[in-house]
Amino acid sequence: MRDVPQNRINDRALKVWRIAAAMKSAFGWLLIIVAVVLTALFDWSYWIVITLFVLSVVESFLTIYLIPKIRWKRWRYEVHEQEVDLQHGVVVKKRTLIPMVRVQHVDTYQGPILRKYKLATVKISTAATVHEIPALDVIEADELRDNISKLARVVEEDV
Repeated sequence: MRDVPQNRINDRALKVWRIAAAMKSAFGWLLIIVAVVLTALFDWSYWIVITLFVLSVVESFLTIYLIPKIRWKRWRYEVHEQEVDLQHGVVVKKRTLIPMVRVQHVDTYQGPILRKYKLATVKISTAATVHEIPALDVIEADELRDNISKLARVVEEDV
C-alpha cells in the first residue's frame, strides 16, 4: 500500500474555512430571528424557537470549529512524475490518483476571502472531473500549477 501523501495545505485555510462557515451559519441565526418574530406575532409555542436555537448552536459549533479542524488535518497531497495523489475527507477518507496523462489543464482560483489571506486553490481538470487542492499559499499554488502543467506536457510528449 502507498504511503500517505506528505504535503499539507496551508494552516491559514482554517481561518478561511471558519469565516466561510460563519457566513453560512448566519442564515441559520437569521431563521431564529424570524421564528422569534413569528412566534411573538402569532402566539406560537416557544419550543419551536428553543429547538431552532439549539440546532443552530450545534450546527455553528460543528461547521465553524470542528469540521474545519478535521478537514485541515486530513487534507494531504503530493505530486509525482506520473500522477497527483490527493487524500481528504472529514467522515470518509477519500484517496484520489490523477494520472498526468489525463490532466487537460491546471488553474489557480482565488475568491475574496482566499485573496485576503494570500491563499489560492489549484484546480486540476481532466476530461471527466475537476479536482481541487484548496488553500495553498499563492506562491506555492503558482509553482504547483506550473509543475503539474509541465509534468502533464512531458507525459503527453512521451505518449
